[in-house]
Amino acid sequence: MELALIGLEKSGKTTVFNALTGGHAQTSAFAGGKLEPNLAVVKVPDPRVERLAEIYQPRKITHAAVKYTDVAGLGREGGDVHKGVPEALLQYVSKADAIIAVVRGFEDPVHGAPHPAADVEAIHMETIFSDLVKVENRLPRIERSIGRVSSAEKDALALESHVLQKIQPALEQNLPVRSMELSHEEEKSVRGFQFLSAKPVMYLFNASESLMAEGSAIAKMMEVAGVTDQPGTRVDWLAGEVEMEIAQLEGEDREAFLRDYNIAAPAADRVIKLSYDLLGLVSFLTVGPDEVRAWTVARGATAPQAAGVIHSDFERGFIRAEVISYDGLIAAGSFANAKKHGHVRLEGKTSIVHDGDVINFLFSV
Repeated sequence: MELALIGLEKSGKTTVFNALTGGHAQTSAFAGGKLEPNLAVVKVPDPRVERLAEIYQPRKITHAAVKYTDVAGLGREGGDVHKGVPEALLQYVSKADAIIAVVRGFEDPVHGAPHPAADVEAIHMETIFSDLVKVENRLPRIERSIGRVSSAEKDALALESHVLQKIQPALEQNLPVRSMELSHEEEKSVRGFQFLSAKPVMYLFNASESLMAEGSAIAKMMEVAGVTDQPGTRVDWLAGEVEMEIAQLEGEDREAFLRDYNIAAPAADRVIKLSYDLLGLVSFLTVGPDEVRAWTVARGATAPQAAGVIHSDFERGFIRAEVISYDGLIAAGSFANAKKHGHVRLEGKTSIVHDGDVINFLFSV
């Protein structure tokens, strides 16, 4: 899973990046006209992996991972915040599975008091504008070239043009691409554009320490009709400065800090869980003496599709899957013991993978 952090300048976005990654990054900025993003890969916390590792004592333990990309703030010095996401940022943000939009929630000596609702709307408009520019640039090019291509290419271009003309009025009404109902073929025809407003987005309020006790009120402050109620949209919050300190501590020091602030778990863990929910993802597990590993797959994926996450040969030669829930395996003590007592299910090509399933795939190629 890859998540891109965007936000207006002075939103504390890089502080949030450090809070989510335990890093010590400096503010991502444009240097010599080029973007230097902050990048980090973080293990997805999953106590099930550690527990299974205790049982199997494998040579290797592999957690699922999240890649975070922190790019320069929108509306950089001398720029205009209403010009869309800069091209230099798009190459990084467009690759992300989802966007975390950081919203300022603290007093700033230059920008004054926070205005979360206005900032949410501004970020929303930047993504809309960027997508609209892509559509407006592409449609005339299709019109010029459609008469000079083969019939097969002409059909593909006609479909692309149809979908773009369907998307354009929605964008002009400030509606994100993800709010539209597109068929699989329509979505596939414009997938290469990597529209920003097609991506799920989490608006993350970066609160000051003084607001930590007002979580529910914070979410209310950020609600913007037509923005936060769109499909594939979440609103949440964290105290960036405090959480950054937590993320950079370990062991007893971290536990003591959490107790002092009456925090049940670091916000970094919560954001990952919310991101899984936002993207519709679940984790399944594989076990053995070589490796205990968590894998990420789309909710509703079939057993062959989950096998394909491990290796394309597994999906191509899928025969069946041996499946048991994590809780069932823990109760049995081992996969072999669970099989012996008939607790392992044999699943075929249409079976659906559920979060926490422990699976052994049988295949032939």
